[in-house]
Amino acid sequence: MAKKPKDTNTSQAAAGKGGSEEQKRPGRFKQLGMVAKVVHKQSPKSIPIAVGIFLGLVALSVVGGLVTGGGWLYWLSLGIPIAFLAGFIFFTRSAQKIQYKMLDGQLGAGMAVLDNMRGDWSTEPGVAATRQMDVVHRVVGRPGVVLVGEGDPSRLRKIVAAEKKRVSRVAYEMPIYDVMVGNGEGQVPISDLQKHMMKLPRNLDKAKVAELRYRLKALPSAVQMPKGPMPKGVKMPKGPKPQTR
Repeated sequence: MAKKPKDTNTSQAAAGKGGSEEQKRPGRFKQLGMVAKVVHKQSPKSIPIAVGIFLGLVALSVVGGLVTGGGWLYWLSLGIPIAFLAGFIFFTRSAQKIQYKMLDGQLGAGMAVLDNMRGDWSTEPGVAATRQMDVVHRVVGRPGVVLVGEGDPSRLRKIVAAEKKRVSRVAYEMPIYDVMVGNGEGQVPISDLQKHMMKLPRNLDKAKVAELRYRLKALPSAVQMPKGPMPKGVKMPKGPKPQTR
């Protein structure tokens, strides 16, 4: 009796899917190595300083054990985790500063920060835009509605005001804030955007936030395209899909 041939297409598709997932998601150590390369390139002193912090605290723990007579091995067992944590915190903060420096001034930098915020936040990218690529993102969270603008402040004021009026039709008396990302007067630097958002007052509870999101679904989801031809070689930014945090 002849054997039934295997479905090579199915097996190849499964193998290809598994292989692509492995390629798309590198391991943590590989990710850490990639970050370390970027940090070393942008700030060569950061990694040696982090290592110095680790070694210095380890040495202090040994000296403390010898001076107090409490046993240097016991002190070392406590000192190594603390030293590693201190060095790692310095390294991660250095990496974060470099990341913000690289994002500063780039189109969509604010969206990249908003999309990585922790907590009960949801972001709708690019709800309004101008022909010159000024964009407004709509964020919903415990403070209420926050309209975050990226681009020229003079052009953003008009579309932010229009979006605020549009949101108020369904948000009723819910709080609406506006934030301009940038380094000018009255703007929030990209490095302080997340901190600024977290400092906004918590006006709504979880039930009110859910109700606000439900109301905003009644608004058209399409970006209001500006009139006139688009500049050559420029495309509208494509932000990630809204995510509830």
